[in-house]
Amino acid sequence: MARLLLTGGRVIDPVSGVDGTLDVAIEDDLIVEIGSDLSSEPADRVIDVKGKYVVPGLIDPHVHLREPGAEHKETIESGTLAAAIGGFSTVCCMPNTTPALDTPEMVTFVDGRARSTAHCRVYAVAAGTRGRRGEEPSEISLLAKAGAVGISDDGDAIASAGVMSRVLTMTKQAGLAFMQHCQDPTLTQNSSMHAGEVSVRLGLAGWPRVAEELIVERDVRLNAAIGCRYHVQHLSSAGSVEIVRRARTAGHPVTAEASPHHLLLTHEAVGGADGFAYDTNAKMNPPLREQSDIQAIRAGIADGTITVLATDHAPHSVEEKARPFEEAPFGIIGLETALALYVEALIKPGVIDWPRLIAMMTIEPAKLCGLDRAGLGMLAAGGPADVTVIDPEQEWTIRLEDLAGKSRNTPFLGRRVGARAVLTLVGGQVRHERR
Repeated sequence: MARLLLTGGRVIDPVSGVDGTLDVAIEDDLIVEIGSDLSSEPADRVIDVKGKYVVPGLIDPHVHLREPGAEHKETIESGTLAAAIGGFSTVCCMPNTTPALDTPEMVTFVDGRARSTAHCRVYAVAAGTRGRRGEEPSEISLLAKAGAVGISDDGDAIASAGVMSRVLTMTKQAGLAFMQHCQDPTLTQNSSMHAGEVSVRLGLAGWPRVAEELIVERDVRLNAAIGCRYHVQHLSSAGSVEIVRRARTAGHPVTAEASPHHLLLTHEAVGGADGFAYDTNAKMNPPLREQSDIQAIRAGIADGTITVLATDHAPHSVEEKARPFEEAPFGIIGLETALALYVEALIKPGVIDWPRLIAMMTIEPAKLCGLDRAGLGMLAAGGPADVTVIDPEQEWTIRLEDLAGKSRNTPFLGRRVGARAVLTLVGGQVRHERR
């Protein structure tokens, strides 16, 4: 039996409330003990993590691994390598692949590929409608039985209220959460960035906040009599924050997530330093908005309206992002850089503290996807040895050579950041170690 001992780190486990200098003993794939001054004699390896934080393995409930169908952008193997380097021991992949993850066989395909090639745990979020066309619900109960941990048509909202109502009902019956990409397509046709002064300056069709807010409001009202767990993905608008806040105050089963780029960048990033750059690496869906939206999202995190942090890791090739702005695809990569960017956006300005940040990256996404039932998202004796060690003081500059995935589409290159994952364990196995 392999035994590993992590000594002298600040152990943070939001579930148990543990926050102190402790040792963590791991044997094979399980945590066997958490305590002070544990004996190193039985250990095959002892790692001194003094000055570092020992936390549950980070979980990202919203990534795009592009397999099957777009392996030139990313694969389960390359995407999970990026995840492990970023400190993530678990990711949940979205269904907008080719073909879509809309059948039990496709969910099983992802599981099989993950078992043979992945560097961390991978769970599939399956499509809510057949082919993600928004016309007919998929066999949601069968998708759940096949192992899907959530339901979403991510990349598109389900535009029809009638279809959405049926999907919410079926998703509740399956015991899963529905994760909505909130975008009214009738208000965003041909739009490529936030509707504001920058879009006017650049001559680009604007994407209004109300396109997101209408879907959030509609779904909350539809779901009031259904009671499905409903999750707002990559929230970008101040108005959406307020709708979610009202819903949660009223007791509705609504959660929401924020992504790094919507916490740090405004629509000004599209124009670049000279105001006219047309930077496709800043082309997101939903789009980057204004400083007032950033402040509202941060306030929603501070007061508990927003409970989950998720990257929306969306890789694209260099050639695709080199197209003219209106033709280039939406999306940004984020797995390798998310932790440092969250620290910059939320810890350094005092929006939340480290225990809350860790909760939003571990137990909260675990609960969203039902992974807490498998012991993920927490540190506990007898539980799975998914552990991330973080150096909270390590400063580094985001460079191309730091990106392990296949794609490079991020506007954060060259940014100086602090905090970094230095060790990622998945089932007791070292999947990433920075020496």
